[in-house]
Amino acid sequence: MTDYTTVSIPKDLADRVEDTIEGTSFQSTSDLVRFLLRSIVIQHQKEGELTEAEFEEITEQLRGLGYLE
Repeated sequence: MTDYTTVSIPKDLADRVEDTIEGTSFQSTSDLVRFLLRSIVIQHQKEGELTEAEFEEITEQLRGLGYLE
């Protein structure tokens, strides 16, 4: 059995995520957050430590998608 933990995000961001995932294969905000975090972790594991530039690129992509302000 998998153990879970809770991650809190501001309500306005959660609302924007819900709007964003509408019509996609993501069923919930949690699905999207798991996908994004797994993607970052997998990239990190493949390449070793993320460089500052790689981290900034990921941050800018998430900001462009509306997940970060």
